This record gives sequence, C-alpha cells and structure tokens, in this order.
Amino acid sequence: MNTPQLVVHRDKELMARAAAARLITKIVDAQAARGSASVVLTGGRNGNGLLAALAESPARDAVDWSRLDLWWGDERFLPEGDPERNHTQARQALLDAVDLDPARVHPMPPAQGAHGNDADAAAESYAAELAAAARPEDHALVPSFDVLLLGVGPDAHIASLFPELPGVRETERTVVGVRGAPKPPPTRVSLTLPAIQAAREVWLLAAGEDKAGAVALALSGAGEIQAPAAGAYGRSRTLWLLDRAAAAQLPRDLYPPASP
Repeated sequence: MNTPQLVVHRDKELMARAAAARLITKIVDAQAARGSASVVLTGGRNGNGLLAALAESPARDAVDWSRLDLWWGDERFLPEGDPERNHTQARQALLDAVDLDPARVHPMPPAQGAHGNDADAAAESYAAELAAAARPEDHALVPSFDVLLLGVGPDAHIASLFPELPGVRETERTVVGVRGAPKPPPTRVSLTLPAIQAAREVWLLAAGEDKAGAVALALSGAGEIQAPAAGAYGRSRTLWLLDRAAAAQLPRDLYPPASP
C-alpha cells in the first residue's frame, strides 16, 4: 500500500477542471507507452462533473478515444437507459460527444436485461468480462486499469461498497451484487476492493462540506469496514483530489501545503 497523495483545490469547479486535465495527460501517456489506455469511471456529482469538464476541455482531442477502454466501478441496477444509471449520465456528460469504439465501452449489465432482476448474476457476468480482458502480465482477475476513479460519499463509501455491508468485506470476488444500500436505489452492482486495488492508480474525488468528515475519517487511520474509502488504493499511486470544503477537517499534518 502506497502513501496517499493529496491535492486540495479552491472549489469543486476548479477541482473538476484540474482533474480532467490530469486525466487527459494520463490517458495520452498510457496510449503513448502501451498503445491503449483503460479508465474506470465513477458516477455521482463529482464523477459527472469531471466528465463534463473533460467534454469542455480544448485538450480532449489529444486523446485517441478509439484506443480507450472504459469500465465502471459501480452501477445502479436499473433498466437500460434509466436516467439514474451511471452509464446513462456518463453518456450525457461526455461519451456521446467523443469517438469511442463501442466494443471498448463496458457498462455494467442493466436490470431487466439478460440477467433479469438478478444483481448477483449481473455481477458474475461483469466479473467474467473483466477476467476475459485481463492479460497474464496483469496478475489479477481484472485488467491493470491505468486510472480508477472513485467518488467518496458522506459516509465514506466508494463505488457501492458501504460501511459494514457484506460487499466491503469481500476478499475474493471482483464484482458483487449489492442489496440494501442505504441510499436509493437499494440494489446495485459494484467492484470490490480487490478489483479496485488492482488498478495502477486510484483517484478519489471529494468536494463539499458534506464530505469533510468522510475524508478525514478515511485518511486518519480508520478501517475499511467502517470507512471503505480507506481501503481504496492503487498499485503505484493513490491520489485524493479535494476542494477546500472537503479538506476542512483534515489534520494539518495531512493538508498539502502547496495545494492551489
């Protein structure tokens, strides 16, 4: 486990623009080094804010979108096209505006689709898709994602791994069905911590006063069962991208002095 790096921005708008610029650079570098790149998207206000900022960035054309694999960290188990699905929101924010290869876009299965309303079967299907994309050099049942994005909830949840629920305790499966989520909808599909920790880099996004307690808890030694965000880290880098409001409760020894 590597030591998390923190960057604190003035406000959520600046955080979104800076994160978008940072992501463009990472994708371009990965494509130059390996021919393609892979990113795991997150939903929520900060994840969608980043995608919207990326859509508006003049630098977005530096990315070869046809050589980018997109995955999702979690999904609300709702019918295809439902406006509350992360995939639907991502399409509206960015994906429909860029020239992606449809075969490289990997949304999680919807409810009322091939797996009916069985979230566990949907999770098994997505796990199989991830495993099929993994290469021997990945040394995991998922690809070595270049960047895995995560929003942080006010309760320190990430993806759809909520404090104390069974999903955050999973140590073997890479994807699980989630029931009884404390925020609607209650049924979801989520990557697990083992899948998240296989990424090269994990970036956690948090903005707003309502996230300050969760950020402080996750970065101050809490366990992952109580604060799932504490268990989110990448193989080579773990980056927390915050605004000042979300960083307000951090101990001064954790607050990065050079943050804009």
